[in-house]
Amino acid sequence: MMKNTKDPSPRRHDPRTQSAGDYSYRKALETFFADSPGSYTERLESFSKFVPRQDLARFLARYEIFRQVLPIQGSIVECGVQFGGGLMTFANLSAILEPYNFQRRVIGFDSFSGFPAIASQDKKGLKQRRSLHMKKGGFAAPRAYEELLKAIELFDKNRFLNHFPKVDVVKGDFLKTGKKYLKDHPHLVVSCLYLDFDIYKPTKHAVDLFFNRIPKGGVIAFDELNDESFPGETTAVLEGLRLSKLRVRRFPFEPRISYAVIGE
Repeated sequence: MMKNTKDPSPRRHDPRTQSAGDYSYRKALETFFADSPGSYTERLESFSKFVPRQDLARFLARYEIFRQVLPIQGSIVECGVQFGGGLMTFANLSAILEPYNFQRRVIGFDSFSGFPAIASQDKKGLKQRRSLHMKKGGFAAPRAYEELLKAIELFDKNRFLNHFPKVDVVKGDFLKTGKKYLKDHPHLVVSCLYLDFDIYKPTKHAVDLFFNRIPKGGVIAFDELNDESFPGETTAVLEGLRLSKLRVRRFPFEPRISYAVIGE
């Protein structure tokens, strides 16, 4: 069997936050998955054998966030998609927990070509503590958009009311695509705004565009709030929101993701 030696998740590879043991574990996991018996589908059906606990923790965090907005009207907007794992988590949770909610869309925005630009707000703080990806083109995901469209096509074959679209993926610079999306969808109400752009300008733009569309009980979630590697996201939140008015919660099992329930 031909083994895939390419790292499937470069986002998590950073020597500032990962030890040598983390790297050796990932390499061993690649070999273990490639050599395991059964078809690819059978291995996917036993996904908990292969998925790192950190990614299972992120899955559980998104599940808890989705549970918060389950009774709240509106769509889920994810700002920063990359390979689409988070986006499709929300889509599958909606298909499982509310199969007849045809009004809930799961909308993802990403350039898929990496950061369009780095602002001065992203460069503040100690240089050695910023992410190695903090550069133009950082976190680029070539071919991820086309692959994600195929994933959505397969997803639609396996859910109720699949004649109603569930997932929208918007490709391009969010500073342009965000406004156009709202022009084309002026009715949009946002039950969950998930901020994962990492950098200042698109995060600030997302807050300005979408925050006032979140009803009471809806959620705003942050992937890099209070993260010294990505100071621009926190700067954008501090400028665009009154953080002292939000009860920002975190999960004891996942260190990055935090969220606030609006009106709580």
